[in-house]
Parts: sequence; structure tokens; C-alpha cells
Amino acid sequence: MQLSVLSPAQSLEKAYRLQNVSREQIELFKREYTLLFNRINEKESEENAKGHLMDFLKNVYYAPAYLVATKGKTDFVIHTGREAATPAGVLFETKRPANRTEMVTRENLNAKAMHELILYYFRERIESRNSDIRHLVITNLYEWFIFDAAVFERVFYRNPALVKEYKAWMTGQKVSTSNDLFYNEIARPFLGSLTEEIPFTWFDLREYDQTVRNADTADDRKLLALYKMLSPAHLLKLPAATDSNTLNPRFYLELLHLIGLEEVKEGGKKLIRRREPGRRDAGSLLENTINTLEVEDIVDRFPDRASYGNTRGEQTLAIALELCITWINRILFLKLLESQLIRYHGNDRTYRFLDTGRIRDFDVLHKLFFQVLARRTADRTGAIRKDFDRIPYLNSSLFEISELEHETIRINSLDDSLGMPPYKSTVLRENPAWKGTAEANTLHYLFAFLDAYDFASESRESVAEKNRPLINASVLGLIFEKINGYRDGSFYTPGFITEYMCRETIRKAVTGKFNEAKGWACTTLDDLYNRITDAREANALVNEVRICDPAVGSGHFLVSALNELLAIKSDLGILQDEHGRRLREYRVTIVNDELVVTDENDDPFGYAVLPSGKVRPDLQRVQKTLFLRKADADRKLPVRRRHQPQLGQDLPAAALDRTAQARLLHRRIGLCRTGNPAQH
Repeated sequence: MQLSVLSPAQSLEKAYRLQNVSREQIELFKREYTLLFNRINEKESEENAKGHLMDFLKNVYYAPAYLVATKGKTDFVIHTGREAATPAGVLFETKRPANRTEMVTRENLNAKAMHELILYYFRERIESRNSDIRHLVITNLYEWFIFDAAVFERVFYRNPALVKEYKAWMTGQKVSTSNDLFYNEIARPFLGSLTEEIPFTWFDLREYDQTVRNADTADDRKLLALYKMLSPAHLLKLPAATDSNTLNPRFYLELLHLIGLEEVKEGGKKLIRRREPGRRDAGSLLENTINTLEVEDIVDRFPDRASYGNTRGEQTLAIALELCITWINRILFLKLLESQLIRYHGNDRTYRFLDTGRIRDFDVLHKLFFQVLARRTADRTGAIRKDFDRIPYLNSSLFEISELEHETIRINSLDDSLGMPPYKSTVLRENPAWKGTAEANTLHYLFAFLDAYDFASESRESVAEKNRPLINASVLGLIFEKINGYRDGSFYTPGFITEYMCRETIRKAVTGKFNEAKGWACTTLDDLYNRITDAREANALVNEVRICDPAVGSGHFLVSALNELLAIKSDLGILQDEHGRRLREYRVTIVNDELVVTDENDDPFGYAVLPSGKVRPDLQRVQKTLFLRKADADRKLPVRRRHQPQLGQDLPAAALDRTAQARLLHRRIGLCRTGNPAQH
């Protein structure tokens, strides 16, 4: 037989591998790992070893949701539910550490442990008619051999001769019904003559011992793949990876509360509306803005007010809401920027700037918008450079005064003295500093609310030090689409649909483009890969593909298309840096509708600033290449214009819909965080 040995990292589904693990989960794993090793006595029986292993799995992963118990003559199983009546999902064959004779090795699976596991499998699959088996495991507590049940299905269950032999033995048609006959005269000869490939995951827990026991928590990242390997998400094949564009309802509803909006259901649609009279908070951004517009008699003097509604009330509400969306858009973008700066600099909290220590009121926030982010460092005043010395310049019109702000008010016109009660199920209720708070300054409340979420840890395979819910940057476009569609209800295409549509259509379009230009008859990207000789010419042909999304909405489809174009270039081996050198040592793929970059070892690309403040040239090269190639693709994305503030005209597609701009800007932050991509 041909053996293919995989590491835990290679075996994990990529989207799951990239997910973070909380500090609490890792610490529990380390404690139970230490207890397991302290209890191992190599002279004890197999039953003793089995009991310690079951306790480890229960305590770290499976109790009480999944039953871990013995079942018939199988050493033990993990059930797919908490009851014994639920199917066995994982089958275990356990050997005591000292039993080397019966244990399999990476070079030889034809040993008694494997013969026993095949027998357990046939009993479950044939006698119990269990088609819910997900994995099978052989272990002596130290070494682990994990097989996907699909491999056993293909190699053993789908082999008519082997199944016939098993059934003949099981029904007494052989000279003996002893297990030894099955092991030695059926399983052993079959494995000995097998020519098919058997892939499996192998690891030795002893290799992780030093990492588990040392005090350096930075080393814990080495445990992530091992931790996930034994989890229900992997062994039971649970749907662990979620659509990165799925809305976090708690975040969304509390954000609406801060703005002064609410979501209601009318006629089968979910609509966003201003809160009803009697339930409005004067300190919410919307009510504060409406009051300021009315006090200063702004709407009557606004020349374009007719395009915002038929009555003065409608006009005031529409103008106020658009201003609030612009301001919140900027603040959320800044939260992403702040979180990324902190992470890039080794979690150095001195890079934090979006808090009440620095931004005391709306006046300071206004300065941050227009005197910091919209100006190059050299053009900032001395006082501004002192207060915001670590914030880069962003060449984005997101931080230029919009046309509507020119004609009406800016955020520094709002009343700083107003406050509002926290949302009824606020995320801050677990924060001791906010317990019992009846009313809080709105700006302070907004910053504390945002700080309760993690904006920095998407798709990075790390240990989450604080148990804060993740807000993926890509979901913010959905929030603004829902708010912008408050009159008619909003419709949002899930990530798995846009990913599928883009993959199926754009790859065919690219293949057709090459066939048309070169006279080829290729049907797949693999065919193209084998025929491409000029990478520059190939890039030019891919860049000629045009993609149109007439509806635009949040820009989600366009972002998925943008990602697909980069993945196609990577698959074709033509992804080039600014000097025309191919990015051979990195691969760009799409996982769960997200762009994922991995190196030659299949490890996720990690971008970080060194203590010296500089970036490793190889990492900077990857970052800049992705930025520039996205800019190439952006120029090919036709979009529509609306009468709305232009947020992000620095992007090559200048006339973006407001929500599409927000979406693309939020996604762009994952590739370049400063005005000059070469700086970081």
C-alpha cells in the first residue's frame, strides 16, 4: 500500500484552520494535556490508558454535548450526540504505550491495531448500518493515527472481495469465528497486497510537551493545529467555518441603537426606521443631528433639499441619516485601522487612538477626520502630530469633507453634553465599569461598545487573548446596505453564492479570453497554466476581463469578483510584483469567500512590523503586490453613480456607490493601511 502522512495543519479544512482559538480554550487544553501525561503509566493496562484518554477528550472538547463511551467490542467511540442512541461518529483503537508489537507505525499500517480498527469499522458500517462514521483513530496516547472515514469507505467497504470475506467469517462460513482469523487470514493479507493510497494524519503528543509546559504564551500558537485536530469541528466534521459575511446581530442592533434607529418587520420585509416618538434618545447620533439641523435652520437653506424628500420632515430625516452614516462609516473604518496597527506592532496598545483618553468630544473627532487622516504627516500642525503621532496618512476621500457636510453641518456641530441609555442587551453588561450604568455620554458609549469587539483577528490562526466577538471587516458593507435600504428593505447575497458565481463564471471568461486571443482550445485553468509562456501578456489578458454588477448594493459581488481575479492569477502562476517577478513562494486562494494567502508550507501569510519599525522585505513585497494587483482589477469594475457622498475616490473606480465604496474600502484595509503601500 502507498502511505501518505499528513500533519495536523495539512489535514484541517483551511477555513477552520484559519479561525482563532480563545485563550480560555488553549489554557484548558494545556491543563488537561498536563494531567493526561502525569497520569500515564506505561506499565498499566490498556483499559487504564483508555480511561485517561477518554477523560481528556471529555474535559477539553466533548462533554456534555457529545457522549464519549465504550460501545460493544470497540475500545470507545465519540457519538454524534449526547445520547447512546446517537450514531458513533469516531471509532478508537487504543494501545498502551508499551505495546509496540501491535501498534502501527508511519511506515507500516499492517499491524494488529489496524486489523482491529478495520473490524470495528465493518461491525459499525455493515452490522449496525452506520453511515455516520466521520473518522477512525489508532493511538497509544503518544502517537496518533487519524483516518478519514471516506478513506475506509473507498479502500475497504467498496472492495467486494474484502466485504465478502468479512461476511463469510461473520456468519461462520470460515473454519473459525475467532478475531485472530479475521486479523491474520483476512485483514493482514488484504493490506499486504493493497496498492491503493491510504492518507492519514500522524502526530506525537510528546513533541508538544515543551510548548505546553513553558510559560511563554507566544508559543501557544504552535498548539492551534493540534487543538483543532481533536475538536468536534474536525473529528465529527461539524460546520465550524461560518460565512465571514454573516451579520453579528448583537453588534448590528446595538449599533442601530447608538445611531437612533431600529429594525422592524413589515409585510415580510425587515425595515430600518427612526425610533418611534416617546422612545427616541436625544443623545443618539440621529436625534442629535436632527436637532442641530433644526436649531440652525439648515434644511430650509439647503439648495438640494428637494432630492431628499417631499416634506421638510422627510428632508431633515434623510439628510441627518446620510450624515450619520458618513460619520459612522469613518469611525468603523478607523476602528479597523486601529486594530490592525495594534496587531501589526505586536499588540502594542500605544497604537490605540480611538478612545476617550484622546478623543474627548466631537471637536477632537472632527480634527481626527480632517486634520490627521486627510493630511500628510509633514502637513499636520505640531499639536496634531504630538497627539496623533502614530496614525498614518490615508489618501482617501473618506476623510475629506463631503459635499453634504459642506452644505449642512459637520460632526463637531453636535452637542457633546448629551448622553443615552445603553442598549437593553448591551455587550457592555459584562464589563464591571458599565454595570448599573443608566446613561452614558454618547461618544464614550460608542467607543466602549466598539472596543468590546475584535476587529483585528480575521483569518489569522492565532490565540484570541480576549474573548471578544469577531467583527470581520467584510461584514460592514452589509450593515450599511441594510441601513441605506431602510425604506424598501434590504437584500443581501450570501458569501457562498457570490463565491460560487464568481468562480464558475469568471474562470470560464478568463479561459475564453485566452482562447480568443491565442487561438487555443483550453477548457480549464490547468490547460492555460501548461501553455502560458509570457506572464506579462497573460496578466494583460486577465486584466481585459470586464465585470459588471448593475445593482451594486454593498459591493459584495464586486469584492468576490476582485478576489477571484487574484486567485486566478495565482493559479496560473502569473501573479507578479511591481518588478514583474512572480510570487512563486506564496499561493492566493479563496476560502469561505475570503482571500487567503499561504506560503510554501501552507502556513497563513502574516504581516507584521518588526520592533525596529521596519517590515521584512519579503512580507512587504507580498503586501504591495496584492495592493497593486487589486488596483489593476479595480479599474475593470464598472459601477454606478448615485447622488450620495463619494467615499473613496482614491480607488481607481472613481464613481462608486456609497455602500460599494464602504465595502471596498473596508476590504482594502486588509491589503494596505496607509496612503503609500510601500510604507507598511
